[in-house]
Amino acid sequence: MTHTFNDTVEAAQQQPDLEQPFASLGLKDDEYARIKEILGRRPTDAELAMYSVMWSEHCSYKSSKVHLRYFGETTTEEMGSKILAGIGENAGVVDIGDGNAVTFRVESHNHPSFVEPHQGAATGIGGIVRDIMAMGARPIAVMDQLRFGPADAPDTSRVLPGVVDGISHYGNCLGLPNIGGETVFDASYAGNPLVNALCVGTLKVEDLKLAFASGLGNKVMLFGSRTGLDGIGGVSVLASDSFEDGAERKLPAVQVGDPFAEKVLIECCLELYKAGVVVGIQDLGGAGLACATSELAAAGDGGMEINLDAVPLRAANMTAAEILSSESQERMCAVVKPEDVDRFKEICAHWDVTCAEIGEVTDGQHLLIRHKGELVVDAPAHTIAHEGPVYERPFARPEWQDELQQLQAMPRPATGEELREALLKMVGSPALCSREFITNQYDRYVRGNTVKAQHADAGVLRIDEETGRGVAVSADASGRYTKLDPNMGARLALAEAYRNVAVSGARPIAVTNCLNFGSPEDPGVMWQFREAVHGLADGAKELGIPVSGGNVSFYNQTGEEAILPTPVVGVLGVIENVADAIGHDLDATEEEVLFVLGKTGDEFGGSIWQDVSGSGLSGLPPQVDLANEQRLADFFVGNTLLTAAHDVSEGGIAQTLVEMAIRSGGGLDVDLGEVHEDLFVALFSESASRAVIASTADNAEAVASRAAECGVPITRIGRTIQDRSFKAAAGEVVVETAMEELEATWKATLPGIFGHAVGANSVVE
Repeated sequence: MTHTFNDTVEAAQQQPDLEQPFASLGLKDDEYARIKEILGRRPTDAELAMYSVMWSEHCSYKSSKVHLRYFGETTTEEMGSKILAGIGENAGVVDIGDGNAVTFRVESHNHPSFVEPHQGAATGIGGIVRDIMAMGARPIAVMDQLRFGPADAPDTSRVLPGVVDGISHYGNCLGLPNIGGETVFDASYAGNPLVNALCVGTLKVEDLKLAFASGLGNKVMLFGSRTGLDGIGGVSVLASDSFEDGAERKLPAVQVGDPFAEKVLIECCLELYKAGVVVGIQDLGGAGLACATSELAAAGDGGMEINLDAVPLRAANMTAAEILSSESQERMCAVVKPEDVDRFKEICAHWDVTCAEIGEVTDGQHLLIRHKGELVVDAPAHTIAHEGPVYERPFARPEWQDELQQLQAMPRPATGEELREALLKMVGSPALCSREFITNQYDRYVRGNTVKAQHADAGVLRIDEETGRGVAVSADASGRYTKLDPNMGARLALAEAYRNVAVSGARPIAVTNCLNFGSPEDPGVMWQFREAVHGLADGAKELGIPVSGGNVSFYNQTGEEAILPTPVVGVLGVIENVADAIGHDLDATEEEVLFVLGKTGDEFGGSIWQDVSGSGLSGLPPQVDLANEQRLADFFVGNTLLTAAHDVSEGGIAQTLVEMAIRSGGGLDVDLGEVHEDLFVALFSESASRAVIASTADNAEAVASRAAECGVPITRIGRTIQDRSFKAAAGEVVVETAMEELEATWKATLPGIFGHAVGANSVVE
């Protein structure tokens, strides 16, 4: 039977046996059968497009739902009391007091960033910013979590510069400061880089907006950029040649972003909110109009009718399926009362934002969509948005896990010269070297409210200029730890992000996440995922802070080789006065006393030393007791006795001390014998729940007393010195080198590898 592009509901009823390419759209036989059961007939092209994208892994979480429910099961009423919008919304929203709220979320744009690094990363920033806008908030900052293949691999020189340029271009054009992030290199990411973008926004509690369509007769307004063919790729029904013989439509799979259009859209949205003309709102990201219309209708109290002929287009002869599946950027969809439509249009016109009335809220539960005067979609909205398949995929602990957890032999330098060489090798490694090559391409201080960004453990932002109240945000992950022990790896990611926020002087209050894993069809990957979810959920409960939302990215693998399981965990904290935020720059002009907080053990499983020394990956990761992290937070919050603080994590105390000293203009003289008798362990162990702190000599006793009151182990290790040298000892073993050599080694690596690819807007120091 010949297929026609003008596939209507009437045609679907009259041609029930028409063959459709559901398999090429990612639908299984039973899923296609379920769609026909719901509709009582075969789907139209447009309906098939909507169900295929909305029932995809990306939109429906069909392989992860059964495990993600555990977050809700472990969240107590007390933990959730400050959450204004949580799991299931566009972004989590947290009440931070005095009528202020903060929203934050992190989301992946991994596969597009491999295909087209610049646009993939840029539109990742654009998408997460619109998630924040959809909550009624003003976006105020972005962060990024990046994972690439080996730094010196040929394809990394293509992907990394493009990704960084895409992030900097879009974020800088929006006028949003990039306040932190992480860049990791590992062979497992060579064919699957991870680009996880985080955005923070602020709003008044009463200005919270949600995605729902309610109010019979209310109008559906589409505004922002016009809808084109970009971003359809494999999700559109008509990307398949089987729909029209000889009609090859080469559609770009990666969206094309316009940050200037989004900047105007932000201001337009904020004025619409202020004018009180928005009942409900949804951004258009993954699955485009298919997602926005079905989710708005499903979350509302009625149905919805849409006329695709009213959608502003930037390509001729687009079909209904293409219009619905397009992921063109910089678009929003709002529900507006009839009496407010004129004012809505006026505001859009003021900002020169294209706006169109494309439908209205109806009674019943159906989503009705017309194109060229014909009915092309007639389906219950909730079945598209919320009744996708739910898979309880098999999971099993991999047979190789026990062997992997057996710690293999590794070099253990013992003499002063061996340790000096190890120190230089570590600080100059791609794992630990300076990220200035990347971060100097970002504007960190635009908008004037950035308090801490580069050279800080967490990004700190001023929220209230009158009171000085602000927030601190950090996001962390270790795929190496998580592969060794997924449950503990997720806990360690949570612990590090929590600690980074606490070390800045803020009280951690909420968690978000982006869970990056291989194929869910692999029982070993599903076991990793389940373990990580439980580790994160149980850990959040132990810390008493809720998980406000998250994202799952599956199928990150090349052939049979999955990426390291990478649960990125973001933590948000509140600081009463940003003037009290703690940085980690030492001051060589006045002698400072140095302490180590926490206990150091011989813990090298998954460590950077293990990697840099060529010892592979083996053993158990560091073990974390989250009660110790809470005690550390108690020590730091409101602490005005400190001149500097820096958490201890990858690279151990050695890396922490080097980073603190490099910008001081002076040096360090420390004795780590009381930290651990083996100087190698004292320098490079990655035991959790530790920090290095500094204070003036006259505050040293008070600092020690406060640590004792909080139950935090504290060890005085030495002092800053004006001489530009680094000296660390334990017993008879001494490591000594010039700070100039450490700094030069630390700064040279990435420019040496990627300097040829520096963008026009890049700065390398």
